[in-house]
Amino acid sequence: MAEKTAKDLLKTVLTAVDNKHGEDVTALDMQSVSLLADYFVMASAGSSRQAQAIAREVKEEVVAAGFEIDHIEGFEKANWIVLDLGDVIVHVFDEESRDFYHLDRLWFDAKEVDLDQYLPER
Repeated sequence: MAEKTAKDLLKTVLTAVDNKHGEDVTALDMQSVSLLADYFVMASAGSSRQAQAIAREVKEEVVAAGFEIDHIEGFEKANWIVLDLGDVIVHVFDEESRDFYHLDRLWFDAKEVDLDQYLPER
């Protein structure tokens, strides 16, 4: 079996976020701008319950696909949940926190990933 790649992990994450109807989903290719991770995924949720559902789905799908989770932060409060998956870092925000922290703007020099490559049914 072929070794799983960061792109495989990214596809798993994006599918999980889509399964739980994450809003305003953005994926950034961080490889040329940061050593933190290969990709950042950001999604908004309409409520703390939805944010937790998205995070839970990502966790379950990532583990089922054979990847590991390094760390999860912010699950209980759920205004900004971070899932550190090593090559991919997932940020699930409520709308207010997404607008306030605006990571998309902070990492403006990162290339945006074409989500249609990973979610062709969109």
